[in-house]
Amino acid sequence: MTSETTSDLPTTFDPADIEARWYEHWETSGLFRPERPSAEPFTIVNPPPNVTGSLHIGHALDNTLQDIVVRHERLKGKDALWVVGVDHAGIATQMVVERQMAERGEKRTDYSREQFVEKVWEWKEQSGGTITRQLRRLGCSMDWSREQFTMDPHFSKAVTRTFVQLYNDGLIYRDKRLVNWDPALKTAISDLEVETRDVQGHFWRFRYPLADGTTLDHPDFAGQDYIEVATTRPETMLADMAVAVHPSDERYRSVVGKHIVLPITGRRIPIVADEHADPELGSGAVKITPGHDFNDFEVGKRAGIAPADMLNMLDADAAVVQTADGKVPNELVGLDRFEARKRVVAMLKDSSHLVLHVTENDGERIEHEAEPRTIATPFGDRGGVVIEPWLTDQWYVDAQKLAKAPIEAVREGDVEIVPKSWEKTFFNWMENIQPWCVSRQLWWGHRIPAWYGSNGEVFVAETEEEAYELARHSGASRNPEGGAELDPGLRRGDEIKLSRDPDVLDTWFSSALWPFATLGWPEGPTPNPSLQEKERDLPSDSEASRSEVGASDLLAKHYPNDLLISGFDILFFWDARMMMMGRHLTGENPWKRLYLHGLVRAADGSKMSKSKGNVVDPLGLIDRYGADALRFFMAAMESQGRDIKMDESRVEGYRNFATKLWNATRFCQSQGISASDTIAAPPARLAANQWIVGEVAKTVNALDKALAELRFDAAANLVYHFAWDRFCDWYLELIKPVFAGEADSPAAIETRAVAGWALDQILVMLHPFMPFITEELWAKQGAMTGKSRADYPIITAKWPDPQASVNDEAVAAIDWVIALTTATRAARNELGISPGAKLAAFIPNPSAVAAQVFERSSAAIERLARLTPVTIGEAPEGPAMQVTAGEDVVVIPLEGVVDIAAEKARLEKALAASRKEAKSLEGRLGNPKFVEKAKPEAVEKARADHAHHSAEADRLEAALARLG
Repeated sequence: MTSETTSDLPTTFDPADIEARWYEHWETSGLFRPERPSAEPFTIVNPPPNVTGSLHIGHALDNTLQDIVVRHERLKGKDALWVVGVDHAGIATQMVVERQMAERGEKRTDYSREQFVEKVWEWKEQSGGTITRQLRRLGCSMDWSREQFTMDPHFSKAVTRTFVQLYNDGLIYRDKRLVNWDPALKTAISDLEVETRDVQGHFWRFRYPLADGTTLDHPDFAGQDYIEVATTRPETMLADMAVAVHPSDERYRSVVGKHIVLPITGRRIPIVADEHADPELGSGAVKITPGHDFNDFEVGKRAGIAPADMLNMLDADAAVVQTADGKVPNELVGLDRFEARKRVVAMLKDSSHLVLHVTENDGERIEHEAEPRTIATPFGDRGGVVIEPWLTDQWYVDAQKLAKAPIEAVREGDVEIVPKSWEKTFFNWMENIQPWCVSRQLWWGHRIPAWYGSNGEVFVAETEEEAYELARHSGASRNPEGGAELDPGLRRGDEIKLSRDPDVLDTWFSSALWPFATLGWPEGPTPNPSLQEKERDLPSDSEASRSEVGASDLLAKHYPNDLLISGFDILFFWDARMMMMGRHLTGENPWKRLYLHGLVRAADGSKMSKSKGNVVDPLGLIDRYGADALRFFMAAMESQGRDIKMDESRVEGYRNFATKLWNATRFCQSQGISASDTIAAPPARLAANQWIVGEVAKTVNALDKALAELRFDAAANLVYHFAWDRFCDWYLELIKPVFAGEADSPAAIETRAVAGWALDQILVMLHPFMPFITEELWAKQGAMTGKSRADYPIITAKWPDPQASVNDEAVAAIDWVIALTTATRAARNELGISPGAKLAAFIPNPSAVAAQVFERSSAAIERLARLTPVTIGEAPEGPAMQVTAGEDVVVIPLEGVVDIAAEKARLEKALAASRKEAKSLEGRLGNPKFVEKAKPEAVEKARADHAHHSAEADRLEAALARLG
């Protein structure tokens, strides 16, 4: 009588059948954050995706890594909180809604601001949940019961509180500076939202006449009455305010302090000495347009030109406007900047102020208006048009002061950046950080809490009522000019008229509060005594009071967070800003560790983009292979920040891994192997059972270490090889003979217990990576016992704790059998011997391990290695192959097994071909011209081919050596 039964698992693994079912169960049962009030907390927040977004491959990587960490910590019994939410995405969301309005023939200004914002909220309720639904498909175990939105009332309150706090601390101010202006969106954007593209453009040269009959007093320009300048943006000369030369440039020393008269406008502008001018570049003289160029802005300030006096020649649409001095010809006013460029060049040419660019072709002299050049040009990443440096009044955060504490935290090791190689980049950016422009000219977003009086006084407050109170009682304004007395009328409440700033805050300003505002700040307590909030006048039993107590507890327990995982591309957009805000507002670093992962690239290593057509849809991969396979691919390929090359065949391979585990479980069920009822390993006497218990213990320890070090690739590969190689390929083969006997024999009973326990350990270890299939198999294994595991799902099970010592003798014996079998199979393959053919084997001087195996496990050797009989002693004379297992050499005679001469001839021919190909590839790779000029993918293929043929030559040499 055998123990064989049937399996209630379907014969085919179908991911789609189980994923939606299990996710709904987890979420509706509250299993993503089970009640563990006394447990050690673990907290992580997701980088909030845009409310307009949909899941892309980068999201899939980022959220998979976070989910692995959270599921692992939950299995270890912690109160694991994964904060989830979406960002209101000011620019992106306003663009979406305005685009929909345009399709209906409407525009934003057809409505009041309040009406437009209401339409955005309507869109958000109807269409803003796409990405959260897609995150569920990926299996993300986020605490959806506390889903956050950066425009929620409690979060908006935190944003307003922060602005007011920073203003009162002198860290937010209003200033006139150049910003990156997006003429399509009609708003300022940050440096980080500017894409630099190479564009084919031109380089024009002009003559600027010297004023008052001045001439250059230098041999190079003797008697010359003009200075030559060059530019890629001729239209900006309408707002030029100086010409700069280097202080050490002897050619222009005589005219520093003199003036020129601008063509077209007739404006007199000074010649100034400034190190910005490069004597080796062009003529060495540079036109200075401080109101429309970032470098020129700084030169202008050094030359004594106040920002308020800098000329502006463009409006919000990047069309020409009249400058403050009225010097722009009326025919140019109203022209688009690029149309104005053409007109300015034509006017300069007509007035002989344009220096023509001359080339020669077959001796013929050809004149051109400009020199062709490739120009690095800034574009808005969303508006898609060329960015214009524009002089406006904006709100700024003093990022330099806020950066000091985060720099110290990383330098002192209070915040660990993984991989450590990113620290240098972090320090370089933070130590050279510029003022952060936080105002945006939008209607959707957090409105800046600033009100202006009739004379420009600024009152920053959390509410309009508080702003009026400030206006009534303050004796001086808090505007950036400082110290001005308020208009007497402002002291009389009934005459005060305030208007609110129309701008909203940069989206990154609000998301910088994510680690603590999502947990209830500012209502919760803060570690910084200077920032304690005044008590609110609320009844003790009110709903608001109860919610604040909850927020207080949540903040106290889960802040600072334990870990942040993000792409390196938002290190400065978001990560660094969270550090700045967290340290200033709470006195704490927002998290203890920062893990920066790489990008997912196309298979050839290029960056994915819609224009290239190489974007991979993660949802399509899930449809084809299942979420588990995609998740495992992401983890196995994530090697501490290195970019990942997309390889769909690897995803398919991990789907096959899931199928392998599915079929292994079906086999176990067919042998009566069901769920275990113990965390600790069951007692084991058989060598194979002792071996697998030891393998579980080793794997758990190595897996814990890899996850603690955030080595996702190492962790994934550990559990993969244990499940596939050690359990499925070897252990299940080793125990098959046990089930050929009596079902209730001591050996069968022990083996079922150990095998069921080992399979459970695999499912738990694999669960963070492949949550769906592991939960399904966990439940099905439980059902085999006749008991439901509904009250003990794998998502909240206990992490493996074998509590077992390793039997070294058993491990050595089984490892010896595996080594012998592996070596014998490889040798058979090399010589073309049938895998099923039984071969005699001889071992002259067996080791103690070998002798023990021959004595106790000869049947296993015969079944796995197909070696029988195995004789202790010398092999007979004649051709033979040798294989090794541990320190033992096993000799397998080949007489009558293969045609030695024919096999040698075949191997020698194949060896010659492989050597020839390897040598050819070695020569190609040794040629610098090939390596430098060939396409990277061609070089990479040549290297891979060389490695393949070199390895093949080694294999064939070994096969020939076996034949003697």
